[in-house]
Amino acid sequence: MAVNLTKGQKVDLTKGKPELKKLIIGLGWDTNKYDGGSDFDLDAAAFLLGADGRVTGDSDFVFYGNLSHPSGGVTHLGDNLTGDGEGDDEQIMVDLSAVPASIAKIDFTVTIYDAGTRRQNFGQVDNAFIRVVDESTNTELIRYDLGEDFSIETAVVVGELYRNGAEWKFNAIGSGFQGGLKALCENFGVNV
Repeated sequence: MAVNLTKGQKVDLTKGKPELKKLIIGLGWDTNKYDGGSDFDLDAAAFLLGADGRVTGDSDFVFYGNLSHPSGGVTHLGDNLTGDGEGDDEQIMVDLSAVPASIAKIDFTVTIYDAGTRRQNFGQVDNAFIRVVDESTNTELIRYDLGEDFSIETAVVVGELYRNGAEWKFNAIGSGFQGGLKALCENFGVNV
């Protein structure tokens, strides 16, 4: 049974589970009643960060325009342009055994594509979540439902995997940003 987290909660992922290597990070959302004339296009991404909380290079940013990290440790499974349907809207695969030792944490984010022009924000998004699934058994290990805490934000750091010694843990973050993907990239040191 999955552990349901609240904002700020942390949980051990690999402690006592050395066999846990491959994860599916599922991100999902629904748009609420909105009649602005434009579709919502939300995009999941992963930032592979050093101990200083910044990328070491632009290839440490995995998203719809760079689907795989050079190490093979993080792979984005593709852009969902509508978010329609049930379950995960976008997925990111993580192979913990392939993540370079220089990576201290992996932050998972969701942004609204072209939010400024389309006049969209996370106040118009419902049922946003992140879940961590053991790929080998297809078992959901962790789930974090974001709730309705956002009104003007156009980007959210949803959660992160981070190293704690030889183990991996998960932190439910739920931190909003204004300025969309550009703001996140600047925060994490990606050249925009």
